[in-house]
Amino acid sequence: MRTPRRRPEPAPPRPPAPLSRGRRAHAGPPAHEAAGPGLPGGGTGAGDGHPARTGLRLRPATVRAKIVSLLMVPVVSLLALWGFATVGAAQDIVRTGRVRQADAEIRTPVAAALTEIQAERRAAVRFLADPASDQASALEQQARRTDAAVRRLRLGESHTVADSGGYRTDVAVRLGAFVADAEALGSARQDITGRRATPDGAYDTYTRVADSALAVEGALADGRDAGSGPGTRVLLEFARAAETLSREDALLALPGPRTADAQRRLTGMVETRRVLTAAGAADLPPGQRAVWESVAKSAAYAELTGAEDKALTPAAAGAGASAAKEPRGTPPGWDGAYSSVSSSMREIGQAAHAETADRADPLAEAALSPAGAAVLLGLAAVAVSLVICVRIGRFLVVELVSLRNSALEIAHRKLPQAMDRIRAGRADEIDIDAEAPPGPPAADEITQVRQALSTVHRAALGAAVERAELASGVSGVFVNLARRSQVLVHKQLSLLDSMERRADDPGELGDLFRLDHLTTRMRRHAESLIILSGAAPGRAWRTPVPLTNVVRAAVSEIEDYPRVEVQGLVEVSVAGGSVADLTHLLAELIENAAQFSPPHTRVRVGGEPVGAGYVLEVEDRGLGMGREALAAANRRIEQSEDLDLFDSDRLGLFVVSRLSARHGIRVHLRPSPYGGTTAVVLLPLSLLQGAIEAPPPVVA
Repeated sequence: MRTPRRRPEPAPPRPPAPLSRGRRAHAGPPAHEAAGPGLPGGGTGAGDGHPARTGLRLRPATVRAKIVSLLMVPVVSLLALWGFATVGAAQDIVRTGRVRQADAEIRTPVAAALTEIQAERRAAVRFLADPASDQASALEQQARRTDAAVRRLRLGESHTVADSGGYRTDVAVRLGAFVADAEALGSARQDITGRRATPDGAYDTYTRVADSALAVEGALADGRDAGSGPGTRVLLEFARAAETLSREDALLALPGPRTADAQRRLTGMVETRRVLTAAGAADLPPGQRAVWESVAKSAAYAELTGAEDKALTPAAAGAGASAAKEPRGTPPGWDGAYSSVSSSMREIGQAAHAETADRADPLAEAALSPAGAAVLLGLAAVAVSLVICVRIGRFLVVELVSLRNSALEIAHRKLPQAMDRIRAGRADEIDIDAEAPPGPPAADEITQVRQALSTVHRAALGAAVERAELASGVSGVFVNLARRSQVLVHKQLSLLDSMERRADDPGELGDLFRLDHLTTRMRRHAESLIILSGAAPGRAWRTPVPLTNVVRAAVSEIEDYPRVEVQGLVEVSVAGGSVADLTHLLAELIENAAQFSPPHTRVRVGGEPVGAGYVLEVEDRGLGMGREALAAANRRIEQSEDLDLFDSDRLGLFVVSRLSARHGIRVHLRPSPYGGTTAVVLLPLSLLQGAIEAPPPVVA
């Protein structure tokens, strides 16, 4: 026996999706809104063509997520490279800013303090070199200026400015040592003003403090910070040259004839000053180098070098005693030349330092450096990439999501609705061109897919319409043949009725009755064919017919009518227009009960009035039906499904479904307490006419 084909369960209705705004108004709702849970593209993870997965999702589920993931890979990589360059440039800016901070907080105050210390050393040595000198007040004023310059490096009583700016340890240590040495000059000053110190001792004391100041500048210019490169080293060399010149001035001011050791020290200072000056001047910025060249060609510098040459000659040891109004040992013309040249060197150093500080502007240097150019170009590249990716990605998302929504619309709304209309017999209402209009010529791959989808939709609608037309034609043929058979059966029944009336032989009369019964069954089968074809049988009554007669007529149309027991029914009449269909419906139910029950059992038909109408019960005592089979049979009756040609073994249920749906009769199958099946038939009040009368009492 062929297995009946089961129709798939209809999908539950989906609530309408909210209106989309913005970009989603162009691309349509996401997959989980368009398809709903459990459908392709819905929230179960099946939108990418794979079954739902739990845990970590390795592939995006929606078209939008896939396109975004694809386009974000190069953008994120470019952003990472740009971020790396930006971080490097930011670090350079921070380092340059720290160099400027160090210059403002440490280097410039230290240079000012060194200048004051050099001036105080010169005054102290000259004060001690000339016993008749009365420059104590000037020395005290210079000492106060030195202390004021050193105090600017203090931060509280026990800290310096290097302790609060996050500077390196060596800078903080060297600055602390310089400040401590400078503040320790108090006792030396008392000895100097009291003339208890020697010029050599005063020279050594102040020189040690000056060395501490130069050590601080050396720590700041060691090259470990951005901006402290060759330029700062050149300025440091020029500052050392100025310090060497100041030491020359102090050595020349020492009284008395020079010893060989003092002469060697003076010679070393002069040579060192000249070497440092020549080396530093050659690497100065162009503007300051031009100024120094003019100073080097001036009369003051020539007089200075001439005085140095005289001081280095063997006769210079006694030359100081013959100089008028000058300390002993100082060559003639030295003071004026020294003041002019040292002042020029300080000005050149300050100007070069200011120019270097201006060039070390953090933002300007970062913008002009390769890292800054990489940051700016990377930012422009990121912006352009984002714009291009957004435009391309948005176009792809709109096209693909629109294509997906079109496919879902066809699969879940248009095609099912068209099939429902075809099943309802309204195939003539379907216009294929209106349901699936042909699109414009395909311009790209996505449009080609859309056009192919439209072609498939049109082909499916055309096949469904053709199938409906074919089914309609077959139904017309069936109805035509059934009508012809029905006419012949009616004529045969009329002929049999006439023969039964003329027959006198009991045996012959019995054969005529059996032939009449067979013909009646043939008429029912012909009417079943007409009903399944969607038409109405030709029999009809104008006047109401008692329900008892209707039930007996139904019993007479089955093969095993002797096994059927009709119990006492409350008398009621059935509308004439429904008599033929109700008789046919009851005959199908009674015949099913007789066929699926043992031959020795009886089929009972009973009924009683209820509030909603009249209930008839057809009960058999067979093997019954399983729970799933019973549910499927009730569903087939209630839903009034179309005839399934692959399920020809249950044509009676299709007939019952059609007839019950036509007259609003409710038919339900349920298990019988005797082991069989009971068919409950509820006749609505619209089919009944006349008062319901109680059945006559049964006489024992």
